[in-house]
Amino acid sequence: MRVEPLLRALADPSRLRIMRLLARMELAVGEIVQVLAQSQPRVSRHVKILCDAGLAERHREGSWVFVRSRLPSANRQAQDGSLAGAAERLLAAAEADDAIFAAQCAADRARLATIREARAARAADYFAAHAAQWDRLRTLLCDPAEVERALCDALGGDLGSLLDIGTGTGRIAELLSGRAAHVTALDKSHDMLALARARLQDLPPERVELVQGDFTALPFADASFDTVTLHQVLHYAQAPERVLAEAARVTRPGGRIAIVDLAPHGWEELRNVHAHARLGFGGEAMRQMLSDVGFVPQTDRALDGGELTIKVWTGTRGALSAPVCRQDAGSSHIPSLSL
Repeated sequence: MRVEPLLRALADPSRLRIMRLLARMELAVGEIVQVLAQSQPRVSRHVKILCDAGLAERHREGSWVFVRSRLPSANRQAQDGSLAGAAERLLAAAEADDAIFAAQCAADRARLATIREARAARAADYFAAHAAQWDRLRTLLCDPAEVERALCDALGGDLGSLLDIGTGTGRIAELLSGRAAHVTALDKSHDMLALARARLQDLPPERVELVQGDFTALPFADASFDTVTLHQVLHYAQAPERVLAEAARVTRPGGRIAIVDLAPHGWEELRNVHAHARLGFGGEAMRQMLSDVGFVPQTDRALDGGELTIKVWTGTRGALSAPVCRQDAGSSHIPSLSL
């Protein structure tokens, strides 16, 4: 980060307002337009200047562009001696000492509350539209709370940097967020990410990131995460071993994986109506797949209570590199059963 572009980027009231908004949560460009009541081309230009200066970053999700701050969080800025830390301290001090700027920030955050409410309302509408489908699935399974308890017990305490693959509605990311230093929630579906964003929007923005991506070609560097979870996701994969190979690639040595999925069953309805590619996984087959990609299998717990049995598998990443498979393996994804 260079000081001249940084100072030029901050030399505009609208960009100052944008940075204070991004300190609260990641926002779509269209949502910033709503808060600032400015045209989209003008807001897009402001966002570009902030990103070029290294103060913010953009990522595309379908037809939407989301923006997040690159400045350190409030609880880290005092120890951060970088230009980014200095910029965040300056913005916080400006809001504390400049009454006019503080009033504008307060008004912007009031509009931001409306955006939060709109996200939650869209999520509620989506759930209502799919309620019958999900209610039918729930009748086949044991109590979701029991599954969540089993997952938490299997993973234990500190999760470090967590990747939730196929996050769906974001329930598992939310459930585990208190144990993780940072949560990355990935899904291929823009609709699912919209639901997850509504669920996770109250988490500090520096602790959560939502990413659109394919579970057969994860958009992350090798050894990026301490913990990886796949909750009711693997049965959508035509080649689950390729998904697990990618999960192994991004897991640090000594890191853990947790898989929640169905035991073998004969419910063809799940294949024909709900797009399941696999009708469950046997214990030995799962342990072999985990071993083949570099995980050491650990727990293997079965949860009855419904017409279908749910299993929880965990494993620890070994030090040896695993094969990486990036071919498209049919990665369509429908909503997670965790609502």
